[in-house]
Amino acid sequence: MYANILTIAGSDSGGGAGIQADLKAISATGAYGLSVITALTAQNTVGVDAIYPVAIDFLKQQMQTVASDIQIDAVKIGMLGTPEVTEAVAAFVAGLDCPLVVDPVMVAKSGDRLLHADAIASLRDLLIPKATLITPNLPEAADLLGLTEAENREAMQAQASALLKLGPGAVLLKGGHLTTEDSPDLLVFEHQCTWFENERIRTANTHGTGCTLSSALASYLGQGFSIPEAVLAAKTYISGAIAASDQLNVGHGHGPVHHFWDLWRNDG
Repeated sequence: MYANILTIAGSDSGGGAGIQADLKAISATGAYGLSVITALTAQNTVGVDAIYPVAIDFLKQQMQTVASDIQIDAVKIGMLGTPEVTEAVAAFVAGLDCPLVVDPVMVAKSGDRLLHADAIASLRDLLIPKATLITPNLPEAADLLGLTEAENREAMQAQASALLKLGPGAVLLKGGHLTTEDSPDLLVFEHQCTWFENERIRTANTHGTGCTLSSALASYLGQGFSIPEAVLAAKTYISGAIAASDQLNVGHGHGPVHHFWDLWRNDG
């Protein structure tokens, strides 16, 4: 039997991030994807032209309808947008018994804001304490903590430890925004800090990397992987997806990663 992974996030009409990226990543990593849409966006590789939030009552109906019929083995949460959406999602996941991955999506790759400033407190106080694993990048970690963005490994370790005190089971702090040649990620879990070393891949096609990584993590956790095992497997997957992204020709801005890089192999 395949695991059923639910993603709760916004829709990306360009297909590179959000619900679309989540479902691709979940499928590519061997699970079945379910979805609840929090917002519609008019979006491409260049920017976000419009955001249309889903009505709260309909959001709740989506979640209740899925859960009433289908076993949910793990949940990934992405773009929420407003305090009201965050509160509704937090109430829903409180009734589930499965791994929960929270990707605190705040800003799109284009720089467009996806989370209202007044929703940060709701995310921090209501949802993050329920998470099995959170996956902030450096700007997101700084916003959650009210600090300046980490610029080195020492600051990353301090902020990851501070995030763990907010109540999640584990923190994967992503170091892609560092200006160094490498791009390290830090896992803080069970009082241990583990660095995942990555060479920086030179490509403009990095749209949806956070969505893709967090969805792969939820997929692997739903399949029974431990947190360290899931992080290693998901990191391997996203690294391959970024490395193969230049095989795609999507848009004129930050193009998407290649979610099916390990499946669309051309032996010829």
